[in-house]
Formats: sequence, C-alpha cells, structure tokens
Amino acid sequence: MDLTRQRAHWIDRSTVVWRFEGPVGDRRCDLVWSSEAALEIIDGALVGPHETLPLRPRPGGLSTQQRRTWPHLAGPDHTAFTVDADEDTIKRALRGQVAVTARDDGGWLLVATGTQLPGVLDDVYADAVHTDLGCRFHDDGGVTISVWAPTARAVALEWWPGDEPETTPMWRDDHTGVWRIDGDWGWTGRRYRFRVEAYHPATQRVETMSVTDPYSVALTANSTHSIVANLRDPLLIPADWDTLRKPPPPSNPARAQVHEVSVRDFSIYDRSVPEARRGTFAAFATPNSAGLRHLRRLADAGVTHLHLLPAFDFATVPERRDEQATPEGDLAALPPDSPEQQEKIAAVRDRDGYNWGYDPLHYSVPEGSYATDPDGPARIAEFREMVAALNGAGLRVVMDVVYNHTVAGGVNHHSVLDRIVPGYYHRLLADGRVADSTCCANTAPEHAMMGKLVVDSVLRWAVDYKVDGFRFDLMAHHPKANLLAVREALDRLTPQRDGVDGRSVLIYGEGWDFGEVAGNQRFIQASQHQLAGTGIGTFNDRLRDAVRGGQAFESNPRAQGYATGLFTDPNDDDVNGSVDDQRARLRHYQDVIKIGLTGNLATYRFVAASGVTLSGAEYLYNGSPAGYCATPGECVTYVDAHDNEILFDTLAFKLPSAVSAADRARMQLLALSFTVLSQGMGFVALGSERLRSKSLDRNSFDSGDWFNAIRWDPAEGNGFGLGLPPAWDNGDKWSYAGPLLANRDLVPPPELMEWTVSRYLELLRIRRDSPLFGRATAVEVQDRLSFPLSGPGETPGVITMRLRGVEDLVVVFNATPTTATQKLGDLRGGAFGLHPHQRSGGDPVLAKSVFDPATGIFTVPARTVAVFTGHP
Repeated sequence: MDLTRQRAHWIDRSTVVWRFEGPVGDRRCDLVWSSEAALEIIDGALVGPHETLPLRPRPGGLSTQQRRTWPHLAGPDHTAFTVDADEDTIKRALRGQVAVTARDDGGWLLVATGTQLPGVLDDVYADAVHTDLGCRFHDDGGVTISVWAPTARAVALEWWPGDEPETTPMWRDDHTGVWRIDGDWGWTGRRYRFRVEAYHPATQRVETMSVTDPYSVALTANSTHSIVANLRDPLLIPADWDTLRKPPPPSNPARAQVHEVSVRDFSIYDRSVPEARRGTFAAFATPNSAGLRHLRRLADAGVTHLHLLPAFDFATVPERRDEQATPEGDLAALPPDSPEQQEKIAAVRDRDGYNWGYDPLHYSVPEGSYATDPDGPARIAEFREMVAALNGAGLRVVMDVVYNHTVAGGVNHHSVLDRIVPGYYHRLLADGRVADSTCCANTAPEHAMMGKLVVDSVLRWAVDYKVDGFRFDLMAHHPKANLLAVREALDRLTPQRDGVDGRSVLIYGEGWDFGEVAGNQRFIQASQHQLAGTGIGTFNDRLRDAVRGGQAFESNPRAQGYATGLFTDPNDDDVNGSVDDQRARLRHYQDVIKIGLTGNLATYRFVAASGVTLSGAEYLYNGSPAGYCATPGECVTYVDAHDNEILFDTLAFKLPSAVSAADRARMQLLALSFTVLSQGMGFVALGSERLRSKSLDRNSFDSGDWFNAIRWDPAEGNGFGLGLPPAWDNGDKWSYAGPLLANRDLVPPPELMEWTVSRYLELLRIRRDSPLFGRATAVEVQDRLSFPLSGPGETPGVITMRLRGVEDLVVVFNATPTTATQKLGDLRGGAFGLHPHQRSGGDPVLAKSVFDPATGIFTVPARTVAVFTGHP
C-alpha cells in the first residue's frame, strides 16, 4: 500500500483501470477522495476524512475505442472498473486527493494507491480545448487573462504595482476548468503570476504555488514574472512588419536547403557586430556584419532557410549579461591538446551565458539571454527584427521547438505546467513517476490540453513572429495526430486573414523511436516510418551513418564510412574489421546512400550491390527498411548537425592522419554534396561549408562559447585545436583526440576555408538552377533518376548518378584517393561537359573531370564530386 505512487488510472468519467494483483474475486474496490488531501495509511488502515464511490469490475474490460486510446492499459494484467457518479461529484473529487482501494470481504484494507487523472480531466473538461488562454487584448479596450487549472481549489492573479504583490481572485468557469480575470489596456506592462492552490501528488498535500503563465507572451529577466503585453503594440512592431516581403518559398519541401545555427554561436565572436549585440537576435539585424555577409552568399547560391536552435525561453542561462560568469585566464594561450580549457569552462558552465536551449521554460516567448535587454518585451521586437533582416537577406527562418519535455516537473521553481495542473501535462509511468526518457520531464502531447498548447504555440510563432518552419525535437514522443493537427492548423493560415501563408511553412523533426512510447505503446507516433505520406519531414540517419561511418554515440570514433575512407583509405583501426569486411560494408553503404539520394523513398527500385533489384523499403539497414518516405520532401538529408561531432571533426577522427588538409577539405565537400545533390531537403550545420570545428566536442550543448562560437575571421582558425573537448561528455575519446589536436597540420589555412566555401556554393548553384533536383513525387524520381552502374561490378568508393530531363546530368561521387573512370556505354556519342558552375570555379583538380564521347567514359579526379551536363 503506497499512496505516493499512482498505479490506478481514471481514464474517463465512467472508467478506472487498475493493474490489479491477483483475481478481483470478492474484494471490494472503491474510488476514494479527500478534499483536504488528508488520506494516510496508518497501521494498515486508510485514515483521514474522505468520500467513496464503489468500483464495479467491467465484464469484457475496455471498449474497442478505449483500447485504441489507452493501448498500454489494454493488456490482461489490467482490470477495468465502472464508476457511477454525476459530473459535479467527479469535478469535486478531481480538486482533491484521489486514490483507489481494495478490501477483503471483511472490510480489511488490502491495497491502496494514488490515481492518474489526465484521462478523466480530458473527458469532463473536453470543451477547454476551444478556449483562449493567456493574455488577450480586445478591440473594446479590455484585457482578459485566463489559465486552465481544473484541479485547483482557488486561483488568484498576483501582480506587482510596486515591490510587493497585490492579489485579486480569478473566477472559475466550471464547465471548462478555466479561471479568468478581466481588466483593461491600462494593465499593459504589469508583472503578474498565478497563485494556484491545488493538491500536488509530488508532495501529497495541498500546495499554494506562485507560477508564471504557461501562455506568457512577455517576461521579466530570468523569467521570474509574466508581463501583460500586446503583441500588436506599435512599439513592438518593426517598420514595414505588416507588409514584410518574404523570399519566395521553395516549390515543395524537397527544394529546401537549410543551415542550422545557435543564435549565440552566430555572432558572439564576430567583431564586426557591436559588442552589446553579439550573441543576440539583434546581431542578425546588424547590417554588413561578417556573419550576415556570409548568409547572403549562401542565400544567393540557393540556401532557403536558416534554422535556429531553440530561441524560446529556456531555463539554464542567466539572462542578464552582468550575471553571466566567464572562464578565467587566457584560453588561447593554452596548448591545443591541453585539458585546462575545458576545466576552466567546467568551473563556470552552470553560470555562463551558453546553452543550446533544449530545456524549455516558456514555449511562446523569445529567450531573454538573446535580447540586448532581457527585462521586458524588447526581446519581442528584436526577434521580429531578426526575422525581417534574415528575410531581407534572402532566408526564411526555422525554429527548433522542444515540446516533448520541460526542464522540470513537480514543485520545482522551474516547473510551470506541473504546478498549475499537477500530474496532467507530463507523461506518467505505470507507478505515477514522470517519464524522463528524453533526459528531462517528458510532456504528454497525447493529453488534449498539452496537444492544444503545442498547436497554439506554433501558431503564435507563425502568425505573430512570421516564422517559416518548425523543427520538432524528439518528434516521435508526440502522437502522429498532434503533428497532423499542427500541419492542419498551419495550412488554414492565409495571407489575407493572418498575414501568413501557412502552407509554405515547413515541418520536420527527429523521428527516433525509443523510450516509454516506443513501438506505438501509447499512441501512433510521429516517427520516421509512420509520417510517410504526411509531408512532414524526418532526419535520415541512414545516409548520415553511411557517409560518416559508425553510428551515433559509439565510443571508438575511428569507424569509417563512405566519405571517411572506409576500404579505399583505411586508417588501420581494428574497429573497421578486415579488408573483406570493409569492402562488404562499403558496398552496403553505397546502396544506402543511393536510397538516400532519392529522398529515401520506400518505393524507389534499384539494383543493389547483390545484383538483386529491390525497393528502398525492401532494403534493410540495421534490420529496418532503409527507405521509408513517400515523397522526397519527407526526407531531411544531412551529414552533420549540432548533435555529435561536426563534419570536420568526424573527418579528423576517421581519416588516416597522413591525409593532407587540402584532401580533408575535398572529403568534407564530398560529404556535403549529398545534402545538396539529393532529392530530399538538404540540411547542414552552419560553418561546415567553411570547415568549422568544435575541437572534437561531440555534445557541446554546455561547452561554452569557446568550443561553440563560429569564428568568422579566418585568421582565428576554424575552431580546431582549442584544447581537449570537455571531459564530462568526451573523456572516453581523449586518447584519440589528444594526438589529433596536437597535430597543427590538420588546421586548415584561411585560403583553404574560403576554397571550400566557393566549391560548396558552386554545388548549391547547380541545385538552384536545375529542376531535376528536389522533385515533388516518388514517380518523378523513379522516372528521372538512376544509378546506371549499380550492382556487383560497381567501383568501391564511387557512385554515379544520372538525372534525365530537358538536359541530362551525370553526377560522379569519387571518394577514393585515385582518379575514377566510369563507363556509361549508352552515352557514347553524347555531348557532356563539366557543369558551367564548376567549370568556371577555378579548381584545377576538378577541371580535370572529363567525358570521352568515343567510349562513354567519365573521368573524375580523386576525392571529388563532379557534375556533368549535356545530352546523349
């Protein structure tokens, strides 16, 4: 017997489900509740004033619909009970401590446990999903502040006209569970919080908690108070905001090319930005800065979107600059393989200004540490100015959103949702503990009001901030239905009514299947395979692994892949196996890459290395279908991102140490070419096109500016050799990292960084100018794209791709250290030459790429991707 655990589930007004130990038999089961939260177990007896409703075992168990909604409760080890009560009684019970008990036929207490309530809350307060929450301004001069708190005994508005708060009771709509208070526009600028009195299962008592508004639109510094703010206030709207002209959207998601960056990384070391604006939204609106000039070059060549790592309000950074700690000493004076840099960063990392931001606090407010003034609504205007400036530079804006977890739950001071409706917004395990498979307190978007919060927040960013896309973190922890609701809500936005064409807004995310929701245990997930046909994109880890080698989180970073020397340029580490093993794995990787180049289509058919014709879905990768997308736009093609080592560092670990800096740049470009020349959406960590390094740090979320910042001045290097990466997440790789960081031959000179940028821009222009890339449908890809040399005779380390249209393209990816010749006999007599964008680029090695019409042979130099254009 344990009331601190919640092993029973009240799933709707008439049904309780309980994992009942042993047969029910003659045991008497009851639903009990205490308005005063006074239930206790003393000497085996339930004590404290309470009310009781009998539970009757339900013959046949859950209904078909209930089993669909609650699949993890549908097994034979759970018993369904019927509870008979009117709605008023149920709502009264839900405002107290609720438990379930079982007694023997003599009345002795056998079992008692707490009860999980989200299901019944969604049932009896179903109409709450149609209410407006948060702070709303009305045209008649009124203001309404509302919060959903159905289990609260009382809610009041705390506001601060001075140093001490005043409290005003809010009134409850018993039908929806929404509490509200009305005022007028004179409330603008008021700081406020909700004072919520409610039973909290984390403490087993009624708590009175002072909580910010989960629907906040503005905050004070460090998120201590919500602020009454009107997002239509002229003071918060940049000039020409309402008539902002956006770059034309891609014709379909497959045409998108995305670069990813942290707001702080982008400018914190950019001396062309005024110091007060570095690391902030305002840096993007700083004319002619080094970073913005680079973004314009990318946009002119064909990059369509800039993806910002979390830019909503997060918890782990002091928002005022004068409160942020900095490492002591001159880090630049320390040796490139020293452990001292990371030691000095470790000493302040909980108090410095750096974090990626995957620790949400308020989902719909810009992050204060990214504002020049975090105290108040200035961050709203600066975020909008950033969007306008990026649009003016030719880029649309994607936000990284993290609705799958919050930074904390329970009564923690950083817990917002769980202190307002305790036990509702988070996903609970079988015993009532909050699931944390995402490394934080997992939210439950399968619950109606959490799902509503996701949709409402996305619409806030799309309409009020004109954000053009959303990348969902750990998206498979959401129900597929929730992502479809987001898509449908966006699709309803029109320029005439909302100022936004919602159909042009991208949605993509991480479709990884793991944790307590894995395998659709709780709902149909928004995972890789199950989003096919929705138009929602997922990251293609298959191509990523094949290009890089190994898999994420491996302790030995020397496992090679297609673009890191497997078989063709071995590094002699035992992790790669024998020569025969390497050859076989490389052939497999080449097949996986080909499927990826199609947009990872499930239906695309090609000749595999075995000589057998297979579809993408029939070809297996780690036991799962390699191809899973229905359209190319559902595939996000990438070889690096903020997670795991950035591409330059991957190559540093995997390539033989004797490979020169120039050849490493060629291999970097070759790897990046798959993101540009595939049929799917391309995705790149900003700076990889200029050989950016994080000094071999694989998980730099809390590693400070030193390891993360982009150094736009080439004279400052590319970030390689800044010291050993932080021990807290890289210590197992120090034996590999130390010798590499000490090798100054691996640091690219400034001219090589610019060379790589120029070659990458050439590839982007090829894609930009050719309709053969980024086709909208699987049928078009099957008809136009082929791999003419696939099969048992294909050259290890060389992939040849042909695209047919008004003018044909032949692309040869040569990852080997020797010149490759590829014979396409049916093109004999044709006229093919190096693509004009590459021919005019000034790379003397690439210029040696030729086609011989007499033989149909394409010749391509070592470590080179060459694009030929012409006709048969």
